[in-house]
Amino acid sequence: NVKLANPLAALSYQMEGIDPHNLTMPPAPTFASEEIAGEMVELYWQALTRDVPFTHYGNEALTTAAIADLQAFTRFATVNPGTLFRGDTPGDLVGPYLSQFLYLPVPYGPMTIEQRYRVPVAGDDHMVDYLEWLAIQDGADPEQGNQIETTPLYLRNGRDLGEWVHQDFTYQAYLNAALILNSFGRSALDEGNPYKEMPNQSGFTTLGAPDLLSLVANIACLSLKAAWAQKWLFHRRLRPEVFAGRIHNHLTDAATYPIHDKLFAAQVLEEVAGRYDGYLLPQAYPEGSPTHPSYPAGHAVIAGACTTILKAFYDESFVLPNPQVAADDGLSLVAYRGHQNLTVGGELNKLAANIALGRDAAGVHWRSDSIEGLFLGETVALGVLADLALTYVEEFPGFQLTRFDGTTVTIHRE
Repeated sequence: NVKLANPLAALSYQMEGIDPHNLTMPPAPTFASEEIAGEMVELYWQALTRDVPFTHYGNEALTTAAIADLQAFTRFATVNPGTLFRGDTPGDLVGPYLSQFLYLPVPYGPMTIEQRYRVPVAGDDHMVDYLEWLAIQDGADPEQGNQIETTPLYLRNGRDLGEWVHQDFTYQAYLNAALILNSFGRSALDEGNPYKEMPNQSGFTTLGAPDLLSLVANIACLSLKAAWAQKWLFHRRLRPEVFAGRIHNHLTDAATYPIHDKLFAAQVLEEVAGRYDGYLLPQAYPEGSPTHPSYPAGHAVIAGACTTILKAFYDESFVLPNPQVAADDGLSLVAYRGHQNLTVGGELNKLAANIALGRDAAGVHWRSDSIEGLFLGETVALGVLADLALTYVEEFPGFQLTRFDGTTVTIHRE
């Protein structure tokens, strides 16, 4: 009953920015590598800790065990409570786990939207029964859906975040961020925007809100074309739920696979087997993964592209006022008591990582799908910004922003 997700889109081309077939990215970790074994251990722990509040990471038994388990792998050797399940970009490790752009109210025309969402109940995991798992692999529809909380909540744990990226539309997070940033007025605009200090004009059709909002929407689709070319034409990487099925069959002597030995020494396998009587990866979504290859993550590529656009239009050093975090029960927001300033640039980077890695928390993507997807999306956006800069008649120095690797880039009109 389930169809493949648009493989023909991998052959599409575009005239804005860089054509998808001229883009490259590193190969995904191989099946037998230590890297994929480490990523799989992380995914098991993310599944087991879905109901642990972000504010409790490292202060309770499950996440403490996750940190110790992950430190055996090269990729995660330095993981600690402040870096567990987080991204690597500038700003990711500053302040609360979730970006302020997932907490702050969104000005939406004549109304304001509070960011409270319908999320699944605790323990609502799926595809841990082998026959159910196999039926989903064969294209069957799930027999039941998620059980949803009756009260909308602020996002406070991995399960909530996983559901956010289950139900969102492509550029929703970045439209919200743009509307929030626009509410701060000229003071939040990038220093290179000529209208920031212009006494008798303001930006609108060019270098103003309509310009930005249409660009955020458009870049989402352009970045998906790049992602689809990589997914279908080059990498065709298996999903985590499939790899977990290989682990299950290997450990139950149903088959033999070249899986790295370090994975079998991980404590998390005992934890999963003790809770679910098997080694399948508990899925947050009843239907499991989407029906397109895993690498790169589409959410991550969109995140990389859209946040790059936002960083080009807004002052990355602007400090967000009155930062908030969700209470542990998700019913309210409380003031963030940390001493670090939360800036636009850092919180946009964190937003990108939250959305990308939220799919990992749900069990449908690997860390490398997400991290490398951010870089691919950034490249797509930089190409579009280079074309866009040529169309302006205003005198301005170009778009300047900080890349995900921490370096700065200026896109000049010339």
